[in-house]
Amino acid sequence: MEFPQQQKPAGDGKIVYPPGVKEITDKISNDEVVKRLKMVVKTYMDMDQDSEEEKQQYLGLALHLASEFFLRNPNKDVRLLVACCLADIFRIYAPEAPYTSHDKLKDIFLFITRQLKGLEDTKSPQFNRYFYLLENLAWVKSYNICFELEDCNEIFIQLFKTLFSVINNSHNQKVQMHMMDLMSSIIMEGDGVTQELLDTILINLIPAHKNLNKQAYDLAKTLLKRTVQTIETCIANFFNQVLVMGKSSVSDLSEHVFDLIQELFAIDPMLLTSVMPQLEFKLKSNDGEERLAVVRLLAKLFGAKDSELASQNRPLWQCFLGRFNDIHVPVRLECVKFASHCLMNHPDLARDLTEYLKVRSHDPEEAIRHDVIVTIINAGKKDLNLVNDQLLGFVRERTLDKRWRVRKEAMMGLAQLYKKYCLHHEAGKESAAKISWIKDKLLHIYYQNSIDDKLLVEKIFAQYMVPHSLDTEEKMKCLYYLYACLDTNAVKALNEMWKCQNMLRGLVKELLDLHKLPVSEANNTAMFGKLMSIAKNLPDAGKAQDFMKKFNQVLGEDEKLRVQLEMLISPTCSCKQAEICVREITRKLTFPKQPTNPFLEMVKFLLERIAPVHIDSEAISALVKLLNKSIEGTADDDEEGVTPDTAIRSGLELLKVLSFTHPTAFHSAETYESLLQCLKMEDDKVAEAAIQIFRNTGQKIETELQQIRSTLIPILHQKAKRGTPHQAKQAVHCIHAIFNNKEVQLAQIFEPLSRSLNADVPEQLITPLVSLGHISMLAPDQFASPMKSIVANFIVKDLLMNDRTVGNKNGKLWTTDEEVSPEVLAKVQAIKLLVRWLLGMKNNQSKSANSTLRLLSAMLVSEGDLTEQKKISKSDMSRLRLAAGGAIMKLAQEPCYHDIITPEQFQLCGLVINDECYQVRQIFAQKLHLALVKLLLPLEYLAVFALCAKDPVKERRAHARQCLLKNISVRREYIKQNPLAQEKLVSLLPEYVVPYMIHLLAHDPDFTKPHEYEQLKDIKECLWFMLEVLMTKNENNSHAFLRKMVENIKQTKDAQCPDDAKANEKLYIVCDVALFVIANKSTACHLDSPKDPVLPSKFFIVQDKDFKNDKDYLSADMRQMLLTGKPKPAPVLGAVNKPLTVPGRRIFTKTTTASDTASNTSTNSSPLSSSSSSESRAQENNENPVIKNNELKKDDSSQNMTPDAGTEATPVKRRGRPPKTAAAPAEKEGAAAPTSGGAGRGRKRAADSNTSAESINIKMSKQQQQNDEGTKRQIDLQRKREPEEETGRAVGTDALLLGSQGNTEIELESSPEDVICGRKDGETSCAARCSTCSQGNTTSARRGVPPGRRAGSELI
Repeated sequence: MEFPQQQKPAGDGKIVYPPGVKEITDKISNDEVVKRLKMVVKTYMDMDQDSEEEKQQYLGLALHLASEFFLRNPNKDVRLLVACCLADIFRIYAPEAPYTSHDKLKDIFLFITRQLKGLEDTKSPQFNRYFYLLENLAWVKSYNICFELEDCNEIFIQLFKTLFSVINNSHNQKVQMHMMDLMSSIIMEGDGVTQELLDTILINLIPAHKNLNKQAYDLAKTLLKRTVQTIETCIANFFNQVLVMGKSSVSDLSEHVFDLIQELFAIDPMLLTSVMPQLEFKLKSNDGEERLAVVRLLAKLFGAKDSELASQNRPLWQCFLGRFNDIHVPVRLECVKFASHCLMNHPDLARDLTEYLKVRSHDPEEAIRHDVIVTIINAGKKDLNLVNDQLLGFVRERTLDKRWRVRKEAMMGLAQLYKKYCLHHEAGKESAAKISWIKDKLLHIYYQNSIDDKLLVEKIFAQYMVPHSLDTEEKMKCLYYLYACLDTNAVKALNEMWKCQNMLRGLVKELLDLHKLPVSEANNTAMFGKLMSIAKNLPDAGKAQDFMKKFNQVLGEDEKLRVQLEMLISPTCSCKQAEICVREITRKLTFPKQPTNPFLEMVKFLLERIAPVHIDSEAISALVKLLNKSIEGTADDDEEGVTPDTAIRSGLELLKVLSFTHPTAFHSAETYESLLQCLKMEDDKVAEAAIQIFRNTGQKIETELQQIRSTLIPILHQKAKRGTPHQAKQAVHCIHAIFNNKEVQLAQIFEPLSRSLNADVPEQLITPLVSLGHISMLAPDQFASPMKSIVANFIVKDLLMNDRTVGNKNGKLWTTDEEVSPEVLAKVQAIKLLVRWLLGMKNNQSKSANSTLRLLSAMLVSEGDLTEQKKISKSDMSRLRLAAGGAIMKLAQEPCYHDIITPEQFQLCGLVINDECYQVRQIFAQKLHLALVKLLLPLEYLAVFALCAKDPVKERRAHARQCLLKNISVRREYIKQNPLAQEKLVSLLPEYVVPYMIHLLAHDPDFTKPHEYEQLKDIKECLWFMLEVLMTKNENNSHAFLRKMVENIKQTKDAQCPDDAKANEKLYIVCDVALFVIANKSTACHLDSPKDPVLPSKFFIVQDKDFKNDKDYLSADMRQMLLTGKPKPAPVLGAVNKPLTVPGRRIFTKTTTASDTASNTSTNSSPLSSSSSSESRAQENNENPVIKNNELKKDDSSQNMTPDAGTEATPVKRRGRPPKTAAAPAEKEGAAAPTSGGAGRGRKRAADSNTSAESINIKMSKQQQQNDEGTKRQIDLQRKREPEEETGRAVGTDALLLGSQGNTEIELESSPEDVICGRKDGETSCAARCSTCSQGNTTSARRGVPPGRRAGSELI
């Protein structure tokens, strides 16, 4: 090998070697070269920059070491030593290098860079030399010489790549420091960083590389931090070209820009000072996927633990929040997921997020609504203070979502929060109080229609509210105080839950009993019925039926399984035994090779519902001990947030409920001793509950607990004689239920009470009358003779037919129980005694029932003043009317008495629902509903609800409509579930209420002028009130059936007065109005009827076949007026814009109140006219009513709707009807108005007929004005509709979203038996889907919006 031409040093040009070093040429061996080079290295190491003589002396050697022989030597030791020499040469000759050729310099530095790869192996013998090389280069900053070279970038890129590739976890801090110094000096002292060099740094931040070499990532991270001021401009330029200009070709890292931004932000936000505005631009991109990528990035940046980006860059934060409303679903979903981390890491941003989460909680996408809940709950579980009340309110709303997945997540989330903060008190009492509403809310959901909701509430109760895994004492303490803190509706729900579980246990027991009988067709049919009933209580009814059939088959084949199931539902089964039984049954039905077993899952649902996981004898004993502590004052009542009195009362109520479902668990002397102590307490409610518990559970007291028996009997006698009316009732029933010698016991009560009756002391009459009434009902034969004498001589003649005292003439129609005179209270109990006496006899052989019905009818005809001496006050008369109407209704529940109730008496009873007193109407309607929904009353009484269309109070109409819906659904469901019901369709099918309704309306006392428009409009409203509910669906061509039924009625005569032409004409007119309504509602009513309707002979007389009534009793003008509310056809424009509707209410003058400012469109308004009216309860009573607490327990909502007592309002001249003229002065209230056709019917008639023409003209002008305004409003609505529909659509790149379509179910927050609106402040919706909750909502289901939905971003 020939040496290249060397640059000769000044002098003789000969290469001078250090002393002792011979010439280094290619003629010697590698080992010798290495040996000589080591000595050269030592020489250069010892030299410094001040050694000018030596520098000049060894200049030739320096040039020689840069020759190709050394730079391309194959021996790595030679190369390493040469590199060390060259590094020292650059140190010694600094700042000027001895090499002047740019190419030579480039070769030298590339050579040195290649040698740095030796740093990788720290265990190498030569590592120290490699470290020396690195240290020397870093200290001298030798690479800075390269800035003078044109292609220095190649050298730097190679250097950076080498250093990032060799660094590893075996390097100490010094190695990393020297690398850092070397690279940072190049960046900071150069003119800029090229894109290629920047890429060599940034590539180490990409997740894939980061995971491969963590030390390279740390080195890059430290380098960027150190050079932030210099490199930030280069980084900004890179992102600008990629993000804004779209030049992805500028770098291979373009596809990783968002990952890089995230890493750079984590390293130092200053690196992205100029990049963040570019992201704001990207957030508004038209490409949904691009927006999604930016949102994902920013979510990480804003949500990072110590990030201050939101406060430092508010415009970007606001722009990001706007993406919560993005039209692209994945973008909205990503935003919602981000909110969880943000709430946990940045509580200060919760206020900004709340409004956006509110909108997303109503998002049309189920997944987004679901994730909103997850977001809020996760934050709440970490720290309850992270979520405000508004955020928790969103979760509360979603418990009513249309989708089961969303409802389930919301319910489970709230349950977890409740268990953590209320049960375990992990954050103190303040946090527990903040979410104390959760327990009530979760239990309210039990009244949802879905069985899935019910099952989940039961699961939540057993696992989160009262965890069954706790020991008995802790578990019962939890239940005891939970029950005391629940609101009224939640208590009802919990009671209903236990009732349903007990009912299901009964069904399973009946099924097992059938298995013990011989196989037969009848047995199989009965078994099938039980299985269908059980399946109804399980999710997915279709699959549940199939699985229950399979389960029944397994039960038939496996006797051990039956034994386990019998033990599980046994009254004596303990909670521990129940767990063992469930485990054994599950084990027997498990198939190991089957990963998913839907059959087993369904059986588990059944077992969870019937297993007694909370209540057994031990649990009842623990509850009684807690009750005793509360009585003694040693309990933790105050600490648990309840007063001792509340704890005692609610504890007794809890025990009373459990005595119905688990009576066997009470049978112990200790339990009964505690209950005896309760009987002696002054609190009447406590004593009453204790007696009822004895009644439900004491069947074995007489035979097994003689000491309890001997103590109990005198107490019961005392309560029956001198206790409160409720205590007396329970005491009599208790004696009858638990003692064998009940005849003797009852006689010992009956005889002294019957002798002590004295009408002159009415205060002492009430309890004896209650006791005597119940005794006569329970033992009718034993006391038949003395009771008949008491009824004839005392009850009727002495008490009911005499008015001994003069009532309070304050003009009020209703007063509180305390203000009712004792005499009237005694008369009310006397009426109830008559009913109980008759219900006990159950026959009319003595004609006593006829006499009683005549007495009750007279009471109604005289409006409560039977003697007509005008001694009795108006409020007392209201009480007596209510009692008389209720009595007839109670007697109608007994078949033998129903048959003798005449149509006139039925009508009198029904007209109570239109009483002038608000409370009378309210309580009577509730009693009517409860009897009908239990199928106790005949179908004809359902027709009474049609009269509620005339009620001037919107809430009462809404309540009546819900009662109709409930009753009709119950009857239809009963027909479906009971095959034998097909034989009794006439008494069960809801459509058969129409004949009774038509007959009732034809005899309405207000229907005196059958050809007058106002009266016909009333009839039409009443008909539509019922028909609207009946005609919701056209099942089995029911519309044609209804039409056929009405047409058939028109071919009969009125059985009540068959020879009265006017009465028959009114009947036919009502039929024509009904046909008119049906025809306008349905297009299918003219089809052939599937069956020929059967008409009740008690109300209609079928005519000869030759009789044909084809007369049209409604003129064309009258039809037009009924259709439109106007005598002439509407203008073309009005006709186009007006929906075809029936008038909501007749127009009448009113006194405006605060509640009247809302829209009065009612869900029961008819679709045949567009006129509507305002309503005011101020025209109801002469005073604001007060509810009678012991006759009807209203919920908070209804109470709020009732005016406060003591406030005078505009008087009403007739009961239960909107007045057609201006209200008369208060002083004229007592004047009775003469009427025709309905005299003596027990209802007040219309106002005086001499109403001034001026008031009539005022009314007509107001009506015309309202109609005109209604037309104008509808035209305006048509104009506004289009822009309203545009609301929420994506506009430009902002992609603003839609209104919410997150569907929400209606919640049932009161018992199904209490169909009154149960909504409370803050609730999403009402208990029974009533229209009361949407008083401001003018859009009804019949006008295109499904029931239970709202517009815009509210609940849908």
